[in-house]
Amino acid sequence: MYFAALLARTEDGWEASDTELDDVETLSDLADLAREATPDEDTVFVLIEQEDSWFGLVRVDGEEDPRIFVSDAAAAARSAYGELLLTDELLGREPGSDDGPDLDSLDLDGTEDGETEDEDDEEEGSAVGAVPHGPVGDGRILDDLGVSEKELLGLDPNEALAEIAEALGASDVLETVR
Repeated sequence: MYFAALLARTEDGWEASDTELDDVETLSDLADLAREATPDEDTVFVLIEQEDSWFGLVRVDGEEDPRIFVSDAAAAARSAYGELLLTDELLGREPGSDDGPDLDSLDLDGTEDGETEDEDDEEEGSAVGAVPHGPVGDGRILDDLGVSEKELLGLDPNEALAEIAEALGASDVLETVR
């Protein structure tokens, strides 16, 4: 099961809103959606989690390029929403290169709905194998807000968004949209 929300910092504190990502096709679309969440150029986070598997954060500060963190790239690569976050740049590939999997052609095997993949499938060396297991992106995405890279890397995917919201002082507003 997926959960996705926008968390926008405003003059009055944090505001959260549930968000639907079905019409979002690119990281640019996702950043535009985040920018629409606040009339000013305040910080906005897109929070995405797949229960028991991975979580991702996209931070948009005004017109700056989005900053991204994904807790487990390989798990996210098997996910319908993970494709939005796993850009060539994030994975350390040249744009348009053939290094690693073509995320558009991946056979989504059901793990995007919380099912687990058989160990035999992992041993066969599927296309997902070229995507690193573990975290990718900007581990310091929350440093200025009181969550260090070490703390971020140590979060359990099941509790990560709640713990991040608590550290930001936004747990109540995030819970209202959950």
